[in-house]
Order: sequence, then structure tokens, then C-alpha cells
Amino acid sequence: MNKTKITPNTKQPSLWALSPLLVFLCLYLVVSLIVNDFYKVPITVAFLVSSVYAIAITKGLSLNERVMQYSQGAANKNVMLMIWIFVLAGAFAQSAKDIGAIDATVNLTLQFLPGNLLLAGFFLAACFISLSIGTSVGTVVALVPVIAGIAEKTGMDMSFMTAIVVGGAFFGDNLSFISDTTIAATRTQGCAMRDKFKVNFRIVLPAAFVVLGYYIYRGFGMNVPPEAYTIEWVKVLPYLVVLATAFMGFNVALVLLLGIIATGVVGLCTGSIDIFDWFGSLGTGMSGMGELIIITLMAGGMLELIRYNGGVDYIIQALTRKINGKKGAEMCIGALVAIANVCTANNTIAIITVGPLANDIATKYGVDKRKSASILDTFSCVIQGIIPYGAQMLMAAKLASISPLSIIEYLYYPIGIFIMAMFSILARWPKKYS
Repeated sequence: MNKTKITPNTKQPSLWALSPLLVFLCLYLVVSLIVNDFYKVPITVAFLVSSVYAIAITKGLSLNERVMQYSQGAANKNVMLMIWIFVLAGAFAQSAKDIGAIDATVNLTLQFLPGNLLLAGFFLAACFISLSIGTSVGTVVALVPVIAGIAEKTGMDMSFMTAIVVGGAFFGDNLSFISDTTIAATRTQGCAMRDKFKVNFRIVLPAAFVVLGYYIYRGFGMNVPPEAYTIEWVKVLPYLVVLATAFMGFNVALVLLLGIIATGVVGLCTGSIDIFDWFGSLGTGMSGMGELIIITLMAGGMLELIRYNGGVDYIIQALTRKINGKKGAEMCIGALVAIANVCTANNTIAIITVGPLANDIATKYGVDKRKSASILDTFSCVIQGIIPYGAQMLMAAKLASISPLSIIEYLYYPIGIFIMAMFSILARWPKKYS
């Protein structure tokens, strides 16, 4: 294979370049909905078909060069970073399960948190943790295994319970001062983080209160077994290590590595596993992430070909062609970052991609830069929170052993902030920044 680095795209914007995404969505989402079975079409197969199609329609390159361009997308540094997190998350989740840490944490939660507040409690926990650590992925890794264990013991729907954590995880992803999306949005728009936070907070807080109220209401009918649970306090330690280091602002990879070490220490000290069993658990956990890694690689490659063939440029050109006034400018900024997020499956990359253009639009039409930064961040989090091939959704579905599509209908918070973001544009809210 010719290993010469492929040059950046110089092609004209093209609607046809977006067709691989349509192939994927039709094969995976539409077919699954038609047959009413989310497991009939494996997501890996859907990405394989759409990837082959994306390579086939790429013009101006030899077959070897097309595959090289596809591989560059798969080897993108952000994709690779996500894969390392998946590997560590798999090792931690499996070793924590094998030493009894998940059961101990579930029992502790059921013992001390009233049954009618379990749903609201986990939503608040996801919001608080994600706000503190600035990452939705880290929040999903920390809480989904616990809430999945509670779902098994209480008989609650697994998809519904998982969606509580996924939704709450985007509260902090959207608002946290140390979130990548906040940093990208404020830097591209040239405003201070605290000012963007003030606007953003006013937009999403009503949605958070409504969703929290619904979970409190829904929790009243929750049936929690009344028996007393045995709590092995020492086995809760690995999760305490993960949460504590996350709150301290450690890198998510380091957080998971320390959690893995904690599972080994606790497992060996309590006699739950020996050293070779622990090694086996780590290996099983990492191997179990194989499908997730394959999906991530193929998504990165396919989306890179969409970009190379002019798909993203077409979207930008089409949306910026007819802007009329501040309201139209804000709608355009929201649509730009939303569609870019669909095409990149990464909200930070989507903001970086369209951020400079959004800044130009905001300047030309007099949109407050604090408002444009908030719109960029909010709309990107909405899309990232509901696409079935986003890292957060894939990770949550893997840890809960369910289909990503089965979670979507219960994602109340991402839908709530979308409604509020649209309201903020149409009703010119908050008035001070509109």
C-alpha cells in the first residue's frame, strides 16, 4: 500500500458525500425500527456496509489511497484516545464486578437511598459528577454499572435506568468549566467561560428541573425489595477511588487506571480473587470491548471520507446561504454544529470544526458571543447525547448489555435542553444576551 500521506480535501462541497451516513442510518436505525428489534442488524455490520460504500464512492484516488484516507480517519488522535479509555473502562468494569465491588456499591445505595428517590438521586449524581469532572464518558463509566445492578435487583427497565445516567452526564458536559466542549466553544467565540456559563445555565436549568421532577414522580411507584442488604464496605473502595480522583480533576485514563489497581488490591486482600484471576478479569474486560473498538474505528474512517468528499463543506455552505437577522443567525449556528456532530460523532470536534464560521456569523449579524458559545455547546451536547454511535451511548450500552437504540426513547434531558435551546432562540431568551 502506498503510505504517502493523503493531502487535505480540495473538492467542491457535495451532498452526495453525505450518502454513507444515510446508508448507515437506514440500515441500522430504520430497519431496526421497522422490524421492531434493535438486535437484528448489528451496528458493526451497519458500519461495515456504509464504510465499504463510502470507499466505493470516493473519486480521484486509487483504491489504496482511499483505504489510506479511511485509515487516517480511524487513526485520528481523538478516536485513539477514546479507544484507550474503552480498554481501561472494560478492564475496570470486569475486575470490579468479579471482586464484588459492583454488588457492594449497589447494596450500599439500596440500603441508604430511599426507594422513591433512587431515580432522582442517580440523575442528580450524574449531573454533579459530570459537572465536577467535565466529562460525560467518565460519568457513564462510573455510574452505569451501579445503576444497571440496581435495575436487575428492582426489576426496573434497564434501558430507562441507563438513560438516567446518560442524560445526567451531559449536564456537566454542557456546563462544566473543565469540559472540552466549554473550552472549545468559548475559545472559538472569544468569550469568557464564566459568561458563557451564565447564559448556558439559564437555558438548561429549567429542563434539568423538569426532568428531575419527573424522576421524583416516577420514583413513587418504584418497588424496592425491603430486605436488608449485606454491605461489604471494603469492596466499595474501588468506586470511591474512581469518584474521588475524578472530583480532583485527574485525567479520565488515570482515574480508570487507579480504579483498576484498587480492584486488584481489594480483591487480593479480601481473598475474592487471586493474582491470576485478577489478570484474567482484566483480560476479559479488555477483550469485551472489542466490538466497541471496531465500531469506533469504522465510524472514524467513514466520517473522515464524508469530510474528505466535501460533505461537511456542503452542510456549511447550504446553511449559511440564507441567513436573515439575529434569530436566523442563531438557528444557523445551532444547525451547523448539530449536523457537524452527526458527521463526526464527537461534540468537541464538531464545535472546533464550525466554531470559527459561527464566530463570523455572530459578528456579522450582531449575535452576542456568549449566546453563540452557549448555542454551540448546547446543540452539540443534544446530538452527542442521542446518536446511537456516540462514545457515551456505546459505552453505556456495552456496560448495561443492551442496544444503544433502546436507550434513545428515555433520554429526557437531552431532549429537554434541545427544547429550551430552541425556545431561547425563538423567544429571545435570556433577554440580556439576546
